[in-house]
Amino acid sequence: MTQPQPNFGDYQYEIYLNGLDDVTPPYPMTFAGLASAAEAVLPPGVWSYVAGGAGDERTQRANVRAFERWGLVPRILAGAAHRDLSVELFGLRLPSPLLMAPVGVLGICTEDGHGDLATARAAARTGVPMVASTLSTDPLERVAEEFGDTPGFFQLYAPNDRELAASLVRRAEAAGFRAIVVTLDAWTIGWRPRDLSTANFPQLRGNCLANYTSDPVFRARLPKPPEEDPQAAAALWAGLFGNPLGWADLAWLRSLTDLPLILKGVCHPEDVRRARDGGVDGFYCSNHGGRQANGGLPALDTLPGVVGAAGGLPVFFDSGVRSGSDVVTALALGATAVAVGRPYVYGLALGGTDGVVHVLRGLLAEADLLMAVDGYPNRADLTPAALRRVVAD
Repeated sequence: MTQPQPNFGDYQYEIYLNGLDDVTPPYPMTFAGLASAAEAVLPPGVWSYVAGGAGDERTQRANVRAFERWGLVPRILAGAAHRDLSVELFGLRLPSPLLMAPVGVLGICTEDGHGDLATARAAARTGVPMVASTLSTDPLERVAEEFGDTPGFFQLYAPNDRELAASLVRRAEAAGFRAIVVTLDAWTIGWRPRDLSTANFPQLRGNCLANYTSDPVFRARLPKPPEEDPQAAAALWAGLFGNPLGWADLAWLRSLTDLPLILKGVCHPEDVRRARDGGVDGFYCSNHGGRQANGGLPALDTLPGVVGAAGGLPVFFDSGVRSGSDVVTALALGATAVAVGRPYVYGLALGGTDGVVHVLRGLLAEADLLMAVDGYPNRADLTPAALRRVVAD
């Protein structure tokens, strides 16, 4: 596994030292800057798919604002010259608690059409695991080959064909993925006005379906190879994608693999307790970044309840993470690992692997320096007691 830097915050010194030679960072340093630059280079349909949310995007905005309601209490004389952000996860020792969230259009966010591979290479360079989406432009085996010593997790959209679901999981196991993350809140597509205004749904156009078209079970369902009739392949995918799983299906999901099984889209404590009794290994608290349902609670507000009900099982978190300080806040509220989505996708659009590495190193540097300045030398020091609610003006 990639070893952590002595301090992730040292990234700032690289930037300042480069500045002595009049070299400034090739990519923006803020989320707003990344978003603006990415919008300028991405095709309108791809930009709307990545940046947009459900409805009037109220929940997407609420996800971001939820972090503003929390503040870290500074401590002094804490001996925070060196920080340890490492975390134990399913028998793995990770250099930091940062993950890359699954995003189904990575492949078409780069000019060469291989954004999934570029992201996997960034995982190898930073030690930040990638949760690789079922929806990709390169087969999962090729993506896994680029991870190097960094572990990867496979995100599964469970199709309504159980044989196909089992095949995808078996392939992920054989490729070396270390856990299966099952997304439960996207069996149907939410109302997304930005995408509707461009009449663009990438998968219906045959994009990002490589894991299906390379799968022997999927191919056997087609009268012709997908290379000869891509429209038929896209139509078959559309008919197989949506699977409104119920509690009766949990035992089947558990039976698919001996790898750690993580349920994604979990926000209610009662759901956590029931799923825990069903033998899952972890939870992923998320509202899909506000992309699926509008008008709901910010995911961050549901995180403490999920953690409390998880009974010590790992809890991943995403939705609204825009900065290193957001990462620290989610950790203090109990997240075991924190996943970032849109920021690294914008970096990918701007610079491929280099752009993703820049974003990840910046997030880690900010989190590390916040812990240094406010006196929290270890990941274990970040607890709910370290936070205070911020009263709005």
